[in-house]
Amino acid sequence: MEITVDLDKIIQAKAGAKAKYIPKFLINKLKKIIHQDEINQYFWDSRNLKGKEWLEDGMRYLDLTLKVKNEENLPQNDEKRYIFVSNHPLGGPDGVALGYLLTQHYGNRLRVPVNDFLMYIPGYAPLCVPVNKVGGQTRQNKLLLDEAYESENHILLFPAGLCSRMQKNGEIRDVEWSKNFIQKSVQCQRDVVPLYFDGRNSQRFYNIARWCKRLRLKFNIAMVYLPDEMYRNRHKTFTVTVGKPIPWQTFDKSITPRQWAQKVKEEVYNLKDNEREENHRSNL
Repeated sequence: MEITVDLDKIIQAKAGAKAKYIPKFLINKLKKIIHQDEINQYFWDSRNLKGKEWLEDGMRYLDLTLKVKNEENLPQNDEKRYIFVSNHPLGGPDGVALGYLLTQHYGNRLRVPVNDFLMYIPGYAPLCVPVNKVGGQTRQNKLLLDEAYESENHILLFPAGLCSRMQKNGEIRDVEWSKNFIQKSVQCQRDVVPLYFDGRNSQRFYNIARWCKRLRLKFNIAMVYLPDEMYRNRHKTFTVTVGKPIPWQTFDKSITPRQWAQKVKEEVYNLKDNEREENHRSNL
């Protein structure tokens, strides 16, 4: 079996000369946390699948069921290009599920800007555009991202850049969204389709994320636990709600791109609130 995810090589590539100072027992512990052996076995078993087919098999492997509300809002105009934006509650299965949903409608005409670690996934990589989350963004990655927006492919984006965190009131919610998709929407004349994905990770994950923030750690330790969270979320049913497309002309100069990004974020979370209101009415 070929080893696709090799933590020793990843650490060497990311840490360079400092890698030798990382204790071996810690690396072995991390291999268990990221389920290195299980993941490599699955990558080997699915090695001949790419893009849409791999996402279909990923849904089978994770045994995920996806319920889609307002699916009729997914655009059917083949001549237009869209940016699909979603909250990011899980940091893994939500990407697989939404990729699966969109490739069912648009085939492999989809590109997903992702953490460059995910480029190690052979079946997913053909749909992905790498974004470096550790260190600065490379010139090559910026060019690839620009090419994706200029292409005829649709874009699936998680504007928060990392998965959702637990708020003081216990709500699971994204951090501030990046303004980049607003700028690209106008620049490339792409309408924006809001998606709300209903899900959450374990309490352990949110506790780790909270302590990382309190200690002001530069490295996102919570991210290391995402593969384990993925396995914890197997065999579950998730709901995604599709909002109506927002024309790119909406994003005028009456407010800043950053403010527009937060307005779209609120529109996404309003989809959740509207869903709750509908459920309440149906129970009356």
